[in-house]
Amino acid sequence: MNNQNYHNWNQMQTNTTQVDAGAVASKTFMTQVFGWMAGALMITALTSYLFGMVPQLIALLIGETGFTPLGWIVMFAPLAFVMLISFGIQKLPMPLLIGAFLLYSAVNGMSLSFIFLVFDIGSIGATFLVAAGMFGTMAVMGWITKADLSGFGRIMFMGLIGIIIASVVNMFLGSQMMDYIISFIGVAVFTGLTAWDVQKLKNLGAETGGSDAAGRLSILGALTLYLDFINLFLFLLRLMGNRK
Repeated sequence: MNNQNYHNWNQMQTNTTQVDAGAVASKTFMTQVFGWMAGALMITALTSYLFGMVPQLIALLIGETGFTPLGWIVMFAPLAFVMLISFGIQKLPMPLLIGAFLLYSAVNGMSLSFIFLVFDIGSIGATFLVAAGMFGTMAVMGWITKADLSGFGRIMFMGLIGIIIASVVNMFLGSQMMDYIISFIGVAVFTGLTAWDVQKLKNLGAETGGSDAAGRLSILGALTLYLDFINLFLFLLRLMGNRK
């Protein structure tokens, strides 16, 4: 083997090693992401069920004249937690970051407990399974596809902005038809965002896996996928749920 051939062979081996290392780092990172996400969803589901089914607990959130002070806090606290985690991802101590994420999932479960006052529990369970199936399918597609989903993701993000604007407008219009259209588009948008976010996180894991930042980013990644799933579930529930 001459020097040139040896150099080419050595370069190929180095590239292969780097690819393998990136793949291992990516899998490790995504395992952390899905682990944190699954834990948060379990906390949310349990908290939501308890507050939705136990009269003494739901009474802490809503009284005869409307929301209690705690109820108002619970309604707006999830947004505050999302901002805290997003902006504090590099600054907060890791234990505090984890605690904030888990506490957020519990508070969000309290806010979601109101769905048990509106929808039959059977339709809530069925919708959850449908959402889980759709989320899982799109997560797998985002993981295995070789196509770059960046352009697709930007379109989905624009759709998300449109949903937010349309939802605000419909708060004043109160149109049931518009609500149905928003829900249908919402399902499509968060289904697409799931695949895009999984691909982004997979690539991020290959770049940062094994570093000190990977643990922090796994929390942020779990929050991203958690929000994708929760919003997909809620939009599906508005379409499929049997109201009481």
